[in-house]
Amino acid sequence: MDNLAEIRWHGRGGQGAKTAALLFGEAAMSLGQYIQAFPEYGPERMGAPVQSFNRISPEPITLHCGVTSPDIVVVLDPTLIATVDVFQGLNEGDSIIINTEKTSAAISEELNIKDKGINVYTVNASGISKEEIGRDIPNTPMLGALVKIYGKLDVEHVLVDMKSKLEKKFRHKPEVIEGNLKAIKRAYGEVKS
Repeated sequence: MDNLAEIRWHGRGGQGAKTAALLFGEAAMSLGQYIQAFPEYGPERMGAPVQSFNRISPEPITLHCGVTSPDIVVVLDPTLIATVDVFQGLNEGDSIIINTEKTSAAISEELNIKDKGINVYTVNASGISKEEIGRDIPNTPMLGALVKIYGKLDVEHVLVDMKSKLEKKFRHKPEVIEGNLKAIKRAYGEVKS
């Protein structure tokens, strides 16, 4: 499947990696794409490392296994880099998006991946979420950064889709809806290579 995109999310329990993967998949599905969005975890608790995955394709997806060679990796918590091999399965030309205040160049240098041909992107999703949502929940800003790097979804359509989903869950909390939409839009504009 030449048009199949595979994405792996790394986070900690409670940061919303599973939710973000589901929201991203649903946004792609609303544009007529075939999707898979699923987590991989056991009895983890709040703060434990978790992974979630997406597959997106314009054609039916016949794979039903874990994602081992992602095209894009999304890291919600940069402290995971020291304990989890977030680069596993990435090849030359693939991309990683990291929630950090550091620059892509600094991360590439620090992790000694400068010459591996992996595209490194950074965005301060924690800072954005604190400012826009009032809490350090980096999943929706990272979703915005992913939309930008993936490049095959229209951000305005994603925002409309997110708004309708958030309105169902937070209809009595308009500040939560607006904060998340602003966070997605800001991260989309602030993600850097």
